[in-house]
Amino acid sequence: MSKRSRRAASAPGAGAGAERPTVTVCRGCCCGTPNIPGIDHAAQLRHLREALDGTATVRVTDCLDACERANVVVVQPSGAGRRAGGRAVWLGLVNDRDATADITAWVESGGPGVTEPPGILDLYAFSPSRRVRTELDE
Repeated sequence: MSKRSRRAASAPGAGAGAERPTVTVCRGCCCGTPNIPGIDHAAQLRHLREALDGTATVRVTDCLDACERANVVVVQPSGAGRRAGGRAVWLGLVNDRDATADITAWVESGGPGVTEPPGILDLYAFSPSRRVRTELDE
């Protein structure tokens, strides 16, 4: 089994053909660590998993190489969202409950390609390097 096949098998719901959106939460070298004081990282992840249970796949990944924007969350579209033109949206500095709640509400309503994100999330959006985007899609 190739490395790519193993990754796909270990991340159900992830990838271009997923039936539901995928929310990838970075918990690498900077994200989810005491380097970002004042946020309960475990509670943030728990909230995303509980709120999106049955709506989206929530997965944790190692460093996404955007440490200057910790905490990083990537919202990938469902298959329907991708067919409608939706692409992964990278959000950085997701360090408060309101940002997490806005992400949750957007994903619950369909996510990328299906519904527009709340305007406030524009403040969190950024474009990662091509190398980093490619690695996440694999």
